[in-house]
Amino acid sequence: MASLNFQQEKRSFNTYYETNRHLLEEAMNTYIRTVEALVKDAGTGDVTKIEGRIKDKEECLKKFQRKYLSKVENDDCPYEIKDYISDMIGIRIVCLYDDQVVQISELLKNHFRTIEVTDKIAALENTEDSFGYKGLHMDMAPNPQAVSAPENPPLAGHPFEVQIRSVIQDAWSILDHKIKYKKSIPIDLKRRINVLSALFELADREFKEIRNATLDLIQQETSETVSDGPEGIGEPSQTAPGKTINAFSFLRIAGHFFKDFDFEDYKVDNFVQDILRLDPGFKKSDLHKSLIANLKTVRDYRQDYLNENPENTFSPYTAIRHCLYLYDRETFGRILSRIPRERFQHWQNKA
Repeated sequence: MASLNFQQEKRSFNTYYETNRHLLEEAMNTYIRTVEALVKDAGTGDVTKIEGRIKDKEECLKKFQRKYLSKVENDDCPYEIKDYISDMIGIRIVCLYDDQVVQISELLKNHFRTIEVTDKIAALENTEDSFGYKGLHMDMAPNPQAVSAPENPPLAGHPFEVQIRSVIQDAWSILDHKIKYKKSIPIDLKRRINVLSALFELADREFKEIRNATLDLIQQETSETVSDGPEGIGEPSQTAPGKTINAFSFLRIAGHFFKDFDFEDYKVDNFVQDILRLDPGFKKSDLHKSLIANLKTVRDYRQDYLNENPENTFSPYTAIRHCLYLYDRETFGRILSRIPRERFQHWQNKA
């Protein structure tokens, strides 16, 4: 029963909190599963973390005292503390890039009912002498039809707060909370904190720009045609004609000849470095020529090898190594280790 007696309402809130803690946790887990499914289905990009927490009881009381107690007493308005704590259930979403923050927020707005939005990004960008962590906070609640769904727990209609941050913003928020004094401090110390905050913001921006530049390079490579014949690779790139091979151009050629194979990023990176250690000037056209000239021979060898060694594997990387070896034995003599090289030579001598 609502009243104007803070001590009475404090006792009522403590009882409510302890009685319903397990139901709040069930509701939180339901929200997490829902958000995970929404993000996965929408394909908004990599999300590194979706986690939840139930706000500490004492923190709830402190928040009510700080933000609402004076107002409800001045308004002479009976209250129950639980009605003012919209972030008792909290969900945190950490994505890779800051432009995903808006994408995910729009996704959630389309699925949940939005109570309030606090844009800490805009607040900081509009205040020259302020610093702190950026992110988007949204107080939300399920739509009525979701609340009444029989599979949902009893408190599935409880409001909850969603915090959406990039991984850099999340890292800064953790460190920001470790800085004990940030306001009434000497100007030189405040300046150093501002510099640190700016460095995190710059890192966020640069990660996004690197992602965009990477996607642009991949797009440039995929726009060129790759031939299965000796005529070569479409038209030379206008931006990088005849340049040394890199991960993107390797993927374009290797992906054409091994269409059903998933070339993992880090393995491609390491493999290209192996090639460049042996021939620093190796070009995309050289890789294309080596595969055109030698891949049929290597595939014949692969078949014989696997027939004799069915427990072993012979991946596209291994096939490319053998093609490079045949393409230029002097330069790429060490692209194969000793035993595979001797085995391959023996097979060639028999053929």
